[in-house]
Amino acid sequence: MNFSEVFKLSGLLCKFSPDGKYLASCVQYRLVVRDVNTLQIVQLYTCLDQIQHIEWSADSLFILCAMYKRGLVQVWSLEQPEWHCKIDEGSAGLVASCWSPDGRHILNTTEFHLRITVWSLCTKSVSYIKYPKACLQGTTFTRDGRYMALAERRDCKDYVSIFVCSDWQLLRHFDTDTQDLTGIEWAPNGCVLAVWDTCLEYKVLLYSLDGRLLSAYSAYEWSLGIKSIAWSPSSQFLAVGSYDGKVRILNHVTWKMITEFEHPAAINNPKIVVYKEAEKSPQLGLGCLSFPPHRAGAGPLPTSESKYEVASVPVSLQTLKPVTDRANPKIGIGMLAFSPDSYFLATRNDNVPNAVWVWDIQKLRLFAVLEQLSPVRAFQWDPQQPRLAICTGGSRVYLWSPAGCLSVQVPGEGDFAVLSLCWHLSGDSMALLSKDHFCLCFLETEAAVGTACRQLGGHT
Repeated sequence: MNFSEVFKLSGLLCKFSPDGKYLASCVQYRLVVRDVNTLQIVQLYTCLDQIQHIEWSADSLFILCAMYKRGLVQVWSLEQPEWHCKIDEGSAGLVASCWSPDGRHILNTTEFHLRITVWSLCTKSVSYIKYPKACLQGTTFTRDGRYMALAERRDCKDYVSIFVCSDWQLLRHFDTDTQDLTGIEWAPNGCVLAVWDTCLEYKVLLYSLDGRLLSAYSAYEWSLGIKSIAWSPSSQFLAVGSYDGKVRILNHVTWKMITEFEHPAAINNPKIVVYKEAEKSPQLGLGCLSFPPHRAGAGPLPTSESKYEVASVPVSLQTLKPVTDRANPKIGIGMLAFSPDSYFLATRNDNVPNAVWVWDIQKLRLFAVLEQLSPVRAFQWDPQQPRLAICTGGSRVYLWSPAGCLSVQVPGEGDFAVLSLCWHLSGDSMALLSKDHFCLCFLETEAAVGTACRQLGGHT
């Protein structure tokens, strides 16, 4: 593995362009666009205030920069650097901003979710959509960019409106059988819309494009319900993560549950591979000792080494006792994601925060467990193959594939605390983000990584 030099960053705002040619990052009120191959600065833009959100248009020609505190959005063009656009929501305020799939309209949500304003960059026309609901995920576009579903709240009831993105005409409008709708998401094929209720009511509703209710699913009652949801890329499965520490898999034919994955703190099955991260301090020879002793600020001390060891069953995972008398207790499935080929599902149970569970979807069984030394902050699948990248807020990044595991130290002076990461669409590199900096990590092919895993026994 190779690493780039470290660059400055603010607010973890760093994104690859959809075509994979550019990398945009923010430093306070400046937007920096680099060439992915050379990392040379292609464009440098200055905004009117500190940037709080950035987003590429689907065709990678424009970048949106939102400054929520000022109620401002600025749009920059890569093809014509002298062109720019400023959208001021004024006294209405701004809490969210995003592109439409065509990359020529911007949807701004005003404060208190009073309305969504649709701004056209081509005609400079403005459209308004009333009653957007303030919820976790209230807007979703089909992958082909033809339709938008919007969660609404009016007259103390939940509704969903489906709009045609080409002209923003209303296609369907229907009420949902929810107490307090929390999120909506289209299946990747754009045929089914998943709607789920508040965590106080376990309910998943599945609607067709014309608003027909296809199925309703509820696993239990009178307890905290759904915490996370993910569609498989093939649209064949819907994974529902719950506060009871289980993932339930629904199939696309009958929309019934085909299996449920439990996340016990003790693993007894000898067929399951459990990787435990182990840390050891480097051995210092006499040549490494200095007199006078090492002073603070005189350069970094040798860092400890980390590697994965295969644990023998039974294995007890480190658990966290949740504080049950506070809101949002750290229990249940807080993160889940399918691999791009839909063969694997990665999950994290929030009261076993150091572990990542990898499930084999073809055989509907647990495939591997990775237990880290620190709580898992984020994980993301390689877009091209079943390879999972994990970060824990330390100076290492971890990789899992069916061939094995790697623990990689991020080089550089001081600790580079990896708080988040994002893959390039080719799967050949990824951006590692810390509080004030970012760098790029360049990976070898899957065959090379698999060979390294076997040769080094999960240690690099």
